[in-house]
Amino acid sequence: MVDRGATPATAPAGSVPDDWPARPEVTLALNRMGGFDWDLDTGVLHMDASALELFDLTPQEFNGRLSGLRGKVLAADAADLDAQVTRALKEGRETYSAYYRIRTPDGALRWTYTQGRIRRDGEGHPHRIIGIVRDAAEELGHSIGRRDENRLSHTTIVETLTAALAHARTVQDVIDFFRDDRAVQHLGSDLLVLGIVEAGRIHMVAEGPGEHYVPGTRWTRIDDNFPMSDVIRTMAPRFIESREEFARSYPWLWERIRDTGISSAAYLPLIAQARPVGAIGMLYRETRGFTQQERNLLIALSSSLSQSIARAMLYDQEHDLAEGLQQSMLPRRIPEIPGAQIAVRYRSARMGRDIGGDWYDVIPLPGGRVGAVIGDVQGHDTQAAAVMGQLRIVLRAYATEGHAPATVMARASSFLHELDTDRFATCAYAEADLSTGVVQLVRAGHIDPLLRHTDGTCRRLPVSGGLPLGLSAEFGRLDYPVTTVEIDPGETLLMFTDGLVEQPGSDLDEGMQRLSAIVRAGPYELHQLADRLCDVIGERVGEDDMAVLLLRREGAATRGGGRLQQHIAPADPEALSAARHMIRAAVRAWGARERSDEIELVADELVTNALIHTDSAAVVTIRIITGPERRVRVDVEDRSSALPRRREPGESGVSGRGLLLVDRLADVWGVESRGTGKSVWCEFVVPGRHEVYDEAEEAV
Repeated sequence: MVDRGATPATAPAGSVPDDWPARPEVTLALNRMGGFDWDLDTGVLHMDASALELFDLTPQEFNGRLSGLRGKVLAADAADLDAQVTRALKEGRETYSAYYRIRTPDGALRWTYTQGRIRRDGEGHPHRIIGIVRDAAEELGHSIGRRDENRLSHTTIVETLTAALAHARTVQDVIDFFRDDRAVQHLGSDLLVLGIVEAGRIHMVAEGPGEHYVPGTRWTRIDDNFPMSDVIRTMAPRFIESREEFARSYPWLWERIRDTGISSAAYLPLIAQARPVGAIGMLYRETRGFTQQERNLLIALSSSLSQSIARAMLYDQEHDLAEGLQQSMLPRRIPEIPGAQIAVRYRSARMGRDIGGDWYDVIPLPGGRVGAVIGDVQGHDTQAAAVMGQLRIVLRAYATEGHAPATVMARASSFLHELDTDRFATCAYAEADLSTGVVQLVRAGHIDPLLRHTDGTCRRLPVSGGLPLGLSAEFGRLDYPVTTVEIDPGETLLMFTDGLVEQPGSDLDEGMQRLSAIVRAGPYELHQLADRLCDVIGERVGEDDMAVLLLRREGAATRGGGRLQQHIAPADPEALSAARHMIRAAVRAWGARERSDEIELVADELVTNALIHTDSAAVVTIRIITGPERRVRVDVEDRSSALPRRREPGESGVSGRGLLLVDRLADVWGVESRGTGKSVWCEFVVPGRHEVYDEAEEAV
């Protein structure tokens, strides 16, 4: 404030206006309270004897001007008091109040309180301030240290709040923090309210401690007469320093909160990128004037909170976008597959809530077959979800085109490599013949599946694997081995991503053992079992997403046992290689390891003869025939009606040895006419199936 003049004022000493607001909550002796009358036009400040006594001044020592008090009021507090009065004059307020410290003759500091009422002329210009000063030492507990501690606590509020919100990643995390009763302790207030701007309105999302919502304030408009509306509309803080100011500025709200004991408040806009995103209100039961230092610290607090909320909003937006993208990429529904029950589940991680590239798919195939895919693209962002969607589409396309499982995986890897992305993906693909129970499995860096038997026991299926998709193409290792197994009716194949089994502090084997135990103890009904597996995520802090696909074979067992088939075009070396993989994996899975070389050699000879001598495509079929003797049968069909004949090659002959080889290695062989073509077949006696399982268990 500026000292304007020197003409003495004529107001009576110690005069207090009749309309001065009563303060029933403060009871003080009259000799500890004085009055003043300050003429703003002349600058003359008249103080009565009691007021001068509070400043340890005699009438002779006081010069009648504001400068006569400069040496008495602590310099830092004098600057804050001057700023408060100036602000009240400029903002058109009628009153102001403040606490400040006076230095006594012995050098000690004593708290003093002043409150002034501003008188204005007919044009609204301030010309006079009439007020009181009183001793506030008793009110404040004679504790200068308390005020200093409050200053220090306000300084640490920003640091404490920033640290507390450091781990808040979503808007809900921020809301949960302010709903906690400890939030008011962090902020140093008695009550608090937090509002977020949503769709052009203010949503009161948190209030503490406890629930104290005023009816009608849960949702408010920005143009309403509420403190939050004001600070959001003007993007400027609002400091309310007395009950009278609260009642005068917001009468409707004051009538509904006056019984809470609130006497002052600080409302701060939350501004991010030059636009308001919300507001926070800190309410106090004591009447207080906010010093400039406190105001600056509270504004810094609102800036820190604004950044946290803006960051959380951005995270929520990105998460919603990624989640929407991922959900759109996953199958909208699982098709009905005759002969199978299928259940799928996807769950996001609880911790972090990131979106990943986990996916599943179920692909109906001709001939009573079905393809099942489970996979995980590296990373947890929108790019991972986008790559996942593309991979799911190409895998489905390659499978429905009739390619062998190994070819499907190899082509998917080449596709991912050609995308020119730094992402790779793990994947497992199973092609099941539901009529026979034969399942061909291919694994690209993924986790082995599990098989649950009808008696509830569960075992891990060791599947030969190749490199993850993308990496195998980059390193030129596109040879994916095929593992063939048989599943009986009622048995369930479980395929999943690593989020289901990996936990901090434990390795994959421990996770697989835990999962196997859960599956063994889980319900038989397929969807209930899938839900139980998802509960695994809920029982611990998950750090990764999880996808699960359960495939159960229905129906009665067929007498013919396993059956696999591969179509081979004359100029398709990939199909020929896939057929060899299929035959090799099948005969080993069916317990024919001792005769696998013989079966592979004979099958390869029959396929080669069909491709060379008929100049047409060949269809190779390998299956199990049960009976008194368990046999592996290989059929190779072509479109030529010309029957092969066995002949003895000469000493220098380079042909004629094929059927001779078949005759000597196979237990029995023959030729059958098939309409426009023929089938050359051969059979090999192999061990019974119970021996297969014994051998598989030993391998595991």
